[in-house]
Amino acid sequence: MAFYTIYNLVYLNYQVLYNIKMDKEQLLKRFGKNVKIERIRQDLKQADVAERLGIEQNYIALIEIGRINMSLGKILELANAIGVHIEDLLKFK
Repeated sequence: MAFYTIYNLVYLNYQVLYNIKMDKEQLLKRFGKNVKIERIRQDLKQADVAERLGIEQNYIALIEIGRINMSLGKILELANAIGVHIEDLLKFK
């Protein structure tokens, strides 16, 4: 994992722990990181998740880097495709 990525994750966790407001960009990045962590825990590739959702693999990559703002309904579909509870993707602590 690159230093920059580790730094971002630590910084975002610091913000949550100390109740510092996140802006939209930071929120999307943290959500994307949660998606990636849970996908890897389930031993899935981006292509696997994309196939289950009927979308392109590139879209999953964009979610994981925080470029896509998803609706709650789509987040639920994503959680089901990965095989986790929606809460696992929405936790920020």
